[in-house]
Amino acid sequence: MPRPTARVLTLLELLQSGGVRTVAELADRLGVDERTVRRYVEHLVDLDVPVESVRGRYGGYRLASGYRMPPLMLNDDEALAVLLGLVAGRRSGLTTATNTAGETAAAKIRRVLPQRLGGRLDAVLGSIAFTAPEGEPAAPDATVLLTIADAVSHRRPVSIRYTARDGRHSERTLHPYGLVAHSGRWYVTGADPAIGEDRTFRLDRIASARTLPGSFDPPEGVDAAERVLSGLATAAYRHEVTLRIRGTTEQIRTRLPASVAIITESAPDWSHVELRVERLDWLPGVLASLDLPFVIERPDELRDLVEALADRLRDSARRRQVVRRRRSAGRPDRG
Repeated sequence: MPRPTARVLTLLELLQSGGVRTVAELADRLGVDERTVRRYVEHLVDLDVPVESVRGRYGGYRLASGYRMPPLMLNDDEALAVLLGLVAGRRSGLTTATNTAGETAAAKIRRVLPQRLGGRLDAVLGSIAFTAPEGEPAAPDATVLLTIADAVSHRRPVSIRYTARDGRHSERTLHPYGLVAHSGRWYVTGADPAIGEDRTFRLDRIASARTLPGSFDPPEGVDAAERVLSGLATAAYRHEVTLRIRGTTEQIRTRLPASVAIITESAPDWSHVELRVERLDWLPGVLASLDLPFVIERPDELRDLVEALADRLRDSARRRQVVRRRRSAGRPDRG
């Protein structure tokens, strides 16, 4: 028969699953009478676990928000999900502040796991391979993230201290529409009332955030993710590229995502494409891989790069034919 301590821990696990649990339900799950359930609840309260009593027809017990997190009861699937989430967050660069918090959290979970489960989880974590390189350190401060998230939820303006890409520091007011995680970084998008324009900021470049009095009304149906991607595609980079490509938005997006290009379907079967990029050398290969007719409107430098790629491809194709003819003629290969 389970000892009282085991039943108390089982009660805690049941309460952690959320919602209100009736005394009758808890008694049935624990295999005890209702009076014993109440005694077990008193044990949890003595341990500073914030258990609330809910009165009424559908009353019972639930966990309240306490000043500290109560002991967590995780089954095998939950423990694996938490550890994999910590590993994935660290690899993707989406952890907050530094990797220290994620590493210490994972260590605490590993330390209290049974040996059998710990060994199995180690086998899973040790056998995982990632196809993408580990994300560069670009984690935001946890306080900044939580402050802005609260402002988004309650439609409150915030004051932020920001460091731009060129190192310039500024302090500005923002009406935040939403937070977006993209390619290993956190972004906030919203309106800058001082200039009357929408802006997008990287959270890791925000030194501090402070909620301001008042409130604001965001635009109807605002899509924070779409605004961030559009902002990235129109950022001020070295080259402005304009193309016309014979294809639909869906076809072009396979090689030029929303964070890179703005696509507008114009004439029948053609789309207008705009990009702002720091380098042009990667674009000829992307355009070739689209396998769609295109016209370069600007810059001329891109046209030269595409022609150079076409010449190299043509030379490579002919070189193979020359080698084949030399071999058939019995002459040595010379490249």
